[in-house]
Amino acid sequence: MNNEELNNIIESRLKDSIYIKQKAVEYNIINIITVSQAIVNTLNNNKKIMICGNGGSAADSQHIAGEFVGRFLENRKALRAIALTTDTSILTALGNDFGFEIIFNRQVEALGEKDDILIGISTGGNSKNVINAFKLANEMGIKTISFTGQDGGELKKISFININVESNSTPRIQETHTFIYHMISELVEKEFCSE
Repeated sequence: MNNEELNNIIESRLKDSIYIKQKAVEYNIINIITVSQAIVNTLNNNKKIMICGNGGSAADSQHIAGEFVGRFLENRKALRAIALTTDTSILTALGNDFGFEIIFNRQVEALGEKDDILIGISTGGNSKNVINAFKLANEMGIKTISFTGQDGGELKKISFININVESNSTPRIQETHTFIYHMISELVEKEFCSE
């Protein structure tokens, strides 16, 4: 490929990414605000945020937890958050002994408490282990917040709040999820920096 063809690909992907982000934020703006407020209320009540997902969404789970426990833009107190994707001994033991489909709900059972929040990330909305964790969390009185793509899948149907990116492109969904996580992190942080 020559430079002009490469430039056209880059420009096309950039325009597509901007368009999808703009539409997703416009469609989800109330839910973004609602999620931010729910997280602030949960943390103010000395409860915690748990996050789970697979593959790139597992990395995003760690990213979100890092923003809360560390900081996003400003110094403030650490916020209670844990990614359920990081303990390899737990993940491999559960996967080996029980099956991959229960690796998150078993951790929710062990760590979750009523009025916590469970955030689940699934670009297609049909990750079985995230769905299983949400079903248990709903039974336990834990608020479930999902980030999905495409049509939202099964996860959208069983979530307390869903933020959906209507796209069939996994990279564009993931990029948009990251943009929205950052918006939520900033809104949450502002509340704790103003104390």
